[in-house]
Amino acid sequence: MPLDPFEVLRSVPLFAQVPEGDLRALAQLVRERTYPRGSLILTQGDPGEALFLIRSGQVKVSVLAEDGREVILSVLGPASFFGEMALVDDEPRSAHVIAMEDTVLLQLRRDDFRARLRSSPELAISLLRELSHRLRRADDTIASLMLLDVNGRVAHLLLELAREEGGDGGARITRRLTHASIGQMVGASRETVSRTMRTLVIRNVIAVERREIRLLDIPALRLAAQQAS
Repeated sequence: MPLDPFEVLRSVPLFAQVPEGDLRALAQLVRERTYPRGSLILTQGDPGEALFLIRSGQVKVSVLAEDGREVILSVLGPASFFGEMALVDDEPRSAHVIAMEDTVLLQLRRDDFRARLRSSPELAISLLRELSHRLRRADDTIASLMLLDVNGRVAHLLLELAREEGGDGGARITRRLTHASIGQMVGASRETVSRTMRTLVIRNVIAVERREIRLLDIPALRLAAQQAS
């Protein structure tokens, strides 16, 4: 049974420190949107006018390289959000967002959010905290792409995805990821990612099951993610 809007908001890190009264007021402002698998939800360059919260389903955030290759910036599931930059600036969307499976979103318009922001300092602090977190994550990702080999980049990605799902001690990834999509996130071919993942399985560093990836040896992944090529 899907969560009601208030429960969805409460499960999102952006709103974790927001008082219940403000959260319930925001829950009255969201609008549900449904997108079938493969739908283009946002287009890079379009005006940014709303924040989206994922109620159910999964999306990918991506950009197109100059040579036409798709580069996946992130894959997001329930209790995640995207489009938060639209809440604080009037710039166009910076990436495409595509539904990877049937997805239900809650849309919060920028004007509605800003109206609540004026009366809720905690909401402003939460937004600044989350934007800072995402900037740090972007810095880490850029550093890993520049300094690590494919093994290190895959290890870094697995650790980051698990941390997002389970906190600092996260040891499982439930988002459904193909080797091709992992390759698009770390800048490697599907074949190279397949070899890397197979090696990690053989070494008992990870276990790949139908619906999840389990991290069995987190210290080994951390070591790989720290070794420059």
